[in-house]
Amino acid sequence: MTYRPSPIKRSRRTRAEIDVIRDAIYSVLAEDYPMTVRQVFYRLVSRGSIAKTEAEYKQTVCRLLTEMRRDGSIPWGWITDFTRTMRKPRTFSGLEHAVQATAEHYRRALWYDLDIRVEVWLEKDALAGVLYQETSRYDVPLMVTRGYPSLSFLHGAGEEIEEDGKPTFIYYFGDHDPSGVDIPRKVEAGLREFAPTTEIHFERVAVTPEQIERLGLPTRPTKATDSRSRTFDGESVEVDAILPRTLRALCRRCIEGHLTENVLRAHRAAEESERQLLTEWAASIGGAA
Repeated sequence: MTYRPSPIKRSRRTRAEIDVIRDAIYSVLAEDYPMTVRQVFYRLVSRGSIAKTEAEYKQTVCRLLTEMRRDGSIPWGWITDFTRTMRKPRTFSGLEHAVQATAEHYRRALWYDLDIRVEVWLEKDALAGVLYQETSRYDVPLMVTRGYPSLSFLHGAGEEIEEDGKPTFIYYFGDHDPSGVDIPRKVEAGLREFAPTTEIHFERVAVTPEQIERLGLPTRPTKATDSRSRTFDGESVEVDAILPRTLRALCRRCIEGHLTENVLRAHRAAEESERQLLTEWAASIGGAA
């Protein structure tokens, strides 16, 4: 007779234990939103609220975040997901509506008269909502590779850099794992290939080994299925493991390093003046109608 051990049954959490995790989720989001679901998972792991397992990520964090958004415990805007977007041309009910909308959303090109170009590159689409708060504020392109970028994506980006012709500073954010370390190499090589006469400065901002140690970032086992794992030393760290406010601060520091307060002050004044002119134009069109 063959002995078969009884399967180990995992004890289910009590309602009180679930409520403690829900409170922890609310707390981490309230102090630093928006976050991706993955970032919430890493915050809870760092607090010791849950174990660092994929089961906890999928069955606890994903499930509870779904419940909490649906029941109104947390606002929908606290969780960001830029991976799914609607594509539709913007249309207007008439000329007055078009000018009013332009006045409300008018942005003056910050870098047009400057002698350099700045871009931020990001490995993960889901994190775009975190960095976009900074890149949009400073009129900087946010380029998302979604893992390894396609040749067409690199060609288009390189062509634009070459056409602009200004010295270009690229700041890259990605995972510390076999592929994540290799992707920026491919990005830089592609941009240099398709913008051969333009001066390019490329910097990997995150995740770095120094950040892993200094910030005490949670790790995960390196995937043995990744063909590049043979030359990669140690465990992996996702860029999601860095606090959103820290990611935004890193991004902001990179951009502001190329701007002076005088430039920003003059830009804001010109933008406000031009927005006012558009508002007056919209009002004159309405009055004429």
